[in-house]
Amino acid sequence: MSTQIFVNLPVKDLDAAKAFYTALGFTVDEQFTDENASSIVVSDTIYVMLLNEAFAKQFTNKAVADATTTTEVINALSVDARGEVDRLADAAFGAGATAVKDPQEEGGFMYSRSFADLDGHQWEVLYMDPRALEG
Repeated sequence: MSTQIFVNLPVKDLDAAKAFYTALGFTVDEQFTDENASSIVVSDTIYVMLLNEAFAKQFTNKAVADATTTTEVINALSVDARGEVDRLADAAFGAGATAVKDPQEEGGFMYSRSFADLDGHQWEVLYMDPRALEG
């Protein structure tokens, strides 16, 4: 079974959000992009659906959270190298992200950095060293 994940994020400014995520090196799938939403391709199995807030409200009976004041979810991306953690986090900060917490070292086997995107959605990028886990 092949599984894909679509992380749906309400955003205040769709164009600014698209620019932010493309600055991280992700691509826009134009087939699923219009004035209401944009599909951001993170990998073959991970997509971020940016939805303008009015459009996002059509998918829920609840209020749309203000991610700048409330943590609705923490999105974590695992990458293949420690340097990729730094590349993604540095690109995010260069594109306007804010720091969530200091970089974390966990027992020599895991390294992570966290940021909040332009709308306050929290992301953590992490690398786990498989050699350290074996020992």
